[in-house]
Amino acid sequence: MQQLLSALGRVFRERIGWKRLGIVASVAIVSIAIMHLFRTLKGVDTAMVLTALAEKSHGQIALAALCVLCAFFTLTFYDLFALRTIGKMHVPYRIAALSSFTSYTIGHNIGATVFTGGAIRFRIYSDWGLSAIDVAKICFISGLTFWLGNTFVLGIGMIWHPAAASAVDLLPESVNQLIGAGLLAGIAAYLTWIATGHGRRKLGKDGWKVHLPSAPLTVLQILIGVVDLAFCALAMYLLAPSNPNLDFVTLSVVFILATLLGFASHAPGSLGVFDAAMLIGLPMLGKEELLAALLVFRILYFLIPFATSITILGIRELWLSVILPWQQSRKLQPAVAQSPPSQPVNTKQAAE
Repeated sequence: MQQLLSALGRVFRERIGWKRLGIVASVAIVSIAIMHLFRTLKGVDTAMVLTALAEKSHGQIALAALCVLCAFFTLTFYDLFALRTIGKMHVPYRIAALSSFTSYTIGHNIGATVFTGGAIRFRIYSDWGLSAIDVAKICFISGLTFWLGNTFVLGIGMIWHPAAASAVDLLPESVNQLIGAGLLAGIAAYLTWIATGHGRRKLGKDGWKVHLPSAPLTVLQILIGVVDLAFCALAMYLLAPSNPNLDFVTLSVVFILATLLGFASHAPGSLGVFDAAMLIGLPMLGKEELLAALLVFRILYFLIPFATSITILGIRELWLSVILPWQQSRKLQPAVAQSPPSQPVNTKQAAE
């Protein structure tokens, strides 16, 4: 049996590979989401969507915007936690916040977050002496924070309210409860594993070796992901239609599943995938009202942060590449002008 599994694993690595499987999975998720989205949007009245948008109060939008702001503030601790985990204590919080915010917002909006976000992180952290391996470790630990937080909340939600998950994955409620219990059991097993000793908290080899956080710090890591997710879900909850009454847990479970599907698709801004999952998972809400809420959420969570990140990075590059060198050259010019002129050389004396 072991030989058979080894042979199958070798065939999989040589002929398929995780990269190709990931591409196929992404294309499949996007294709299915687009099909469902077109089917769901049939008969939607555009005028009713515009009316629902107009009915959103300024206070409602302001509270949702505040939740989004709090979510991105929590997001800045993803990189800070990762930096402290790999021992880069000299990098200040403001640099971690800049890197975390810009890499996430730009990477998630453009797509292929691993590459785009990694490139932005390297551009920022290289000025502080970090190598490409260090950036890869930061990306890994930050991603681990995201997945641990989402897995923990999703596990609780699927046990507490399995019907909400069934609306998206079409599985029986009992199966979703088992999945939720399995997710929580996986986190408990992970915490137990890292709590057994420092020597077992290592992944990779040589320079690529990552020392995972201790069990107490992993609990903090999970909490960071949970708080970030809670603010995002709360922003969506504030924008969602109030009739019929929708409880926060139901929306949170659907929101997490939609978010994870969007990440798995690698579609720019999870466009189409996130929206289709939300529309399918919340059939009790009116399509027009929910579309209006999704549109406002996209503006607050995707469009505005994306434009802000592009502006911040543009100003930073202008400062580092143009303004700062110009200022340094201006400082050098007076020093050159004030230096005493060189004495003419007396060729006769020199010859003597």
